[in-house]
Amino acid sequence: MSTEPVLPRVRPEIAALPPYRQGRAASADGFKLSSNENPFEPLPGVVEAVRDEVALNRYPDATAGQLRAALAVRYGVTADDVLVGAGSVSLIAAFLQAAAGPGDEVVYAWRSFEAYPSLTLVAGATSVQVPNRPDGRHDLPAMAAAVTDRTRCIVLCTPNNPTGPIITRAEFEEFLAAVPADVLVILDEAYAEFVTDPEAVDGLGQRVFASHPNVVVLRTFSKAYGLAALRIGYAIGDARVLDAARATLIPLSVTAQAEHAALASLARDAEVRIRVAELVERRDRLVAGLRDAGWDVPDSQSNFVWLPTTDPAVATAFEDAGLMVRPFPDGVRISVGEATSIAPLIDVAKSTILR
Repeated sequence: MSTEPVLPRVRPEIAALPPYRQGRAASADGFKLSSNENPFEPLPGVVEAVRDEVALNRYPDATAGQLRAALAVRYGVTADDVLVGAGSVSLIAAFLQAAAGPGDEVVYAWRSFEAYPSLTLVAGATSVQVPNRPDGRHDLPAMAAAVTDRTRCIVLCTPNNPTGPIITRAEFEEFLAAVPADVLVILDEAYAEFVTDPEAVDGLGQRVFASHPNVVVLRTFSKAYGLAALRIGYAIGDARVLDAARATLIPLSVTAQAEHAALASLARDAEVRIRVAELVERRDRLVAGLRDAGWDVPDSQSNFVWLPTTDPAVATAFEDAGLMVRPFPDGVRISVGEATSIAPLIDVAKSTILR
């Protein structure tokens, strides 16, 4: 007779689901370029604002009311049109659970953000993955053609993680005209602050949700604002659509520390723009260097670049040089980090292209 304890039964598809794999850390003298983190510390005054405003023995405001009010003023909406969550990924999970279940389908590009497949599976829905174009861009006509009467949600990532290109405004409008108005479209703009292409869709600046109430726009404080450890992001859209996700979000998941850090960061736009401009300059310099080395790098409008390759030795070569990158089966993603990381990255890229 077995002495092993009897464990609770779980859904077999969940038992087979691999856990999220975080980017590898670097040694003390290396560079962590595997998680798309901002290499800058929080903006001046942000840490102090958190320390002075937060009582650790009290629960946070479950609605993040102060932050919602500030974002509503910034984007010209009502506070009910704003939903704050523990990072934009938690909001994606909430929307998928609200919109899709067993028998339903969720359409997204592939390769794209690696959490999309698992979040869809956890919701009980079926993934419909539409391959990217050879240049790493979403194939929006193919995505529109993949929509069926079972489709409940479409997730668009712009700039696309991990390949880097954007969706243009014209492409987005044409896509929306081709899909049913009762299908939820999540526009995941986690890297929007790094975009410099004037043709790019800007979900908030262009207020796409006003004319298309089935569209929800997601943003985060993890990237440009450097608050990744605090896990805070937000969604803006029609309040009636957001209400569904309010019901599925984990209560009290946004800490008071995160809310006050986000509020303090919003008040420091000038400093954010300076830092973003510096990271964009490093990105463009890295892209140019990698292309000069012979790599076919897609146009990146994010804070990372993509090397298309199926050779696992490429990522190993970077890591052996103390450059922790993010390997995927079909490429390597390199986050834009410290200025001093650019030259060694290009040196390793030159050596790998010659193999």
